[in-house]
Amino acid sequence: MNWKSILVVIAALVVGFGVLIRIATRPPEPPAQQLFINGNVLTMDADNRIVEALATRDDRIEAVGSTEEIMALAQEGAEVVDLGGRTLLPGFIDAHGHFPGSGQKVIAADLSSPPVGTATTMSDVLAALRQRAATTPAGKWVSGFNYDDTLLAEKRHPTRAELDAVSSEHPVVAMHVSGHLLVANSLALAAVGIDASTPDPEGGVIGRLPGSQEPNGLLEETARLGVMTELQDIGVMDAYRMMKAAAIEYAARGVTTAQSGWVSRKIATGLSVFSKLGVIPQRLIVFPAESEFGEALLNGDYDPADYNSDRLQMGAVKLVADGSIQGYTGYLSQPYYTPYHGDATYRGYPSIPRDKLFEQVAALHKAGYQIAIHGNGDAAIEDILDAFEAAQKEHPVADPRMILIHAQMARQDQVARMKALGVTPSFFSAHTWYWGDRHRDIFLGPERAAVISPARWAQDYGLRFSSHLDTPVTPMLPLQAVWSQVERITYGGDTLGPGQRIGVMQALRAVTIDAAWQVFQDGNRGSLEPGKYADLVVLSGNPLDDPMAMRELEVEQTVIGGATVYRKP
Repeated sequence: MNWKSILVVIAALVVGFGVLIRIATRPPEPPAQQLFINGNVLTMDADNRIVEALATRDDRIEAVGSTEEIMALAQEGAEVVDLGGRTLLPGFIDAHGHFPGSGQKVIAADLSSPPVGTATTMSDVLAALRQRAATTPAGKWVSGFNYDDTLLAEKRHPTRAELDAVSSEHPVVAMHVSGHLLVANSLALAAVGIDASTPDPEGGVIGRLPGSQEPNGLLEETARLGVMTELQDIGVMDAYRMMKAAAIEYAARGVTTAQSGWVSRKIATGLSVFSKLGVIPQRLIVFPAESEFGEALLNGDYDPADYNSDRLQMGAVKLVADGSIQGYTGYLSQPYYTPYHGDATYRGYPSIPRDKLFEQVAALHKAGYQIAIHGNGDAAIEDILDAFEAAQKEHPVADPRMILIHAQMARQDQVARMKALGVTPSFFSAHTWYWGDRHRDIFLGPERAAVISPARWAQDYGLRFSSHLDTPVTPMLPLQAVWSQVERITYGGDTLGPGQRIGVMQALRAVTIDAAWQVFQDGNRGSLEPGKYADLVVLSGNPLDDPMAMRELEVEQTVIGGATVYRKP
């Protein structure tokens, strides 16, 4: 079925309850004029000005200035919000994530370990899956997300046999916290045609039982994609519930622009439909997956206008060049600190072979697309930069803004190359909090772990960058992303690489104006300047006052297009 047929089907299914959805989710209308006064207004403009007050008119920012200047603009009926010293800043921009992935908690089991969840043993993981299976009709898929083998007492992945024991009536899947691995039971493997005769796909690995070709259930990288496609095949009501839950959560965290960073046609269509229905109040930036859209990107069958609206833009085309460090699938130039399965030479592997990566990047670049490429390990980053440099040489673009997503293990020489090539990294800086201790002690060793997500190098080279949370890999907590770039403190309480810390204002820019710039949206959002969208967040205090305590600040109000979509109860 092509994407136009999918859109027709979804539209037909939605018609039956479309009116009810519109009534239930109709976006609030913005007041004709709002005046926010007596606050700390962090504009995030080119000069990082801090003022007292801001005025909005309909869905746009009218003016910023002193309280006296803004009150002088008041017209009859204007709504006045006395900030009382609280802080107003641009709404947070999700620079890279997988909206509405955090909403999967309404349809899947949460297998997270502390500090996010409560699973500490394999029994906890299996019990959560059994509970989900107990309420799922026979034959339907049962899934759980975000188990972390390194945080379970057993220090291992679930097995195929253990998931078979969860249920003999359901395909059962446990997804790793990295998003790059999963474990499937026998019914799930059979459903996607994986057995002892199935070869490892290009860019992926099918785990095998010792001394056998029989799958053990663990699927890495491209080997997992068939299962992921099955898991994404959910009904309209589940899709609605998932998107609504994610939208509510993002609003409560002050996020006014969300990103869905690697989507199929089906997901892009669903996001477009639910955005137009008003289920999702946030603005959306959607990255189509090269592997999902394929030839359509080059033969004229893909038209962003088929999905775009005033709240959704189809953005950069995304490729995935390697996997994850904590999944041992990130592609490094030097071996992992703790040998993987006893192999002291193991460095991970690319998801896309180098020659194929060159071909794909060249074709997309020639076609005029902005490109975003996932790269964690420094060997993968080297391949990415080489491929993009070749494409730029063949078809120069003055301001390409090729996004290097994660850039976790970028070396200093690679950061310098990014600046020269017009590449912009989006750092997953919260890794220092969630995985910093284990990066140092298990995956990378102290020296390499100290320079993960090297924001200070980027700043020193004048390289513009953003910061993200990769939600649902980690919770949507924008101030955690800011705090991590400023403090670089691990969950265990150590400072990981103090030389890579940056200042609060620079870190705030990485989740506001610089994140907007990265996707060519800085002309309409990301800073508080007249004419831009009135996308705002009110915080209980000023993150500049006490950087260490900024994570404790609360979002008190979130405004999108002048309309309040969240207010602290």
